[in-house]
Amino acid sequence: MSRIANPVAQFVFDLSLPPALGPEDFIVADSNREAAGWIGRWPDWPGPALALHGAPGAGKSHLLGIWAQRTGAQVLPGSAMTTADPAELAATGAVALDDADRVAGDAAAERALFHLHNLLKEAGGFLLLAAREPPARWPVALPDLASRLKAAPAVGLGEPDDVLLAQVLAKLFADRQLAVGPEIVQAMLARMERSFAEARRLVAEIDTASLAQGRSITLPLVRGILAGQG
Repeated sequence: MSRIANPVAQFVFDLSLPPALGPEDFIVADSNREAAGWIGRWPDWPGPALALHGAPGAGKSHLLGIWAQRTGAQVLPGSAMTTADPAELAATGAVALDDADRVAGDAAAERALFHLHNLLKEAGGFLLLAAREPPARWPVALPDLASRLKAAPAVGLGEPDDVLLAQVLAKLFADRQLAVGPEIVQAMLARMERSFAEARRLVAEIDTASLAQGRSITLPLVRGILAGQG
């Protein structure tokens, strides 16, 4: 990508588009294949609830969005359960909670999730949860809720291998309307930490540095950032 050079650092505005989160944009690989399979298997689940767990950026929110498109589910953060009306949510027939582990330790949120789970089960509805850790590791105080969460299938999304990470990097640049060559991606793979979170952080830093310096995204720019000189 070429930009007009300027000897003075430019003001930087975040003009990137929202990430593409449609079903066709989800990259299936060994690290997420099982989770994607469970989403595709709906409504043939063994129970009313399913839990996805994995590191930030692993694709949990993307899968929640795909499932919500298929089911018409309402998507909300776990923290919203503190003031949520379980009956109102259950009436939709399907609910997706992102960062669902945030209900743990909040008495009102735990009670609301417990009632939501029961109402959905009685009505033949479904509940999809996403968090860093599986529900068995959440510090839930309400015993009845803890037992129901532990009974739900928990499917992990792992960290990416190089093939998936290369595709993720390319997608992150594309989400920002940036076209970069394979040499840029390979340079990043050679030096970066193998995680989705680091991929997202690096792409943002490279884009910001390119804009601020009025430079194209080149190997020297990327290598400088990777070496901590950007």
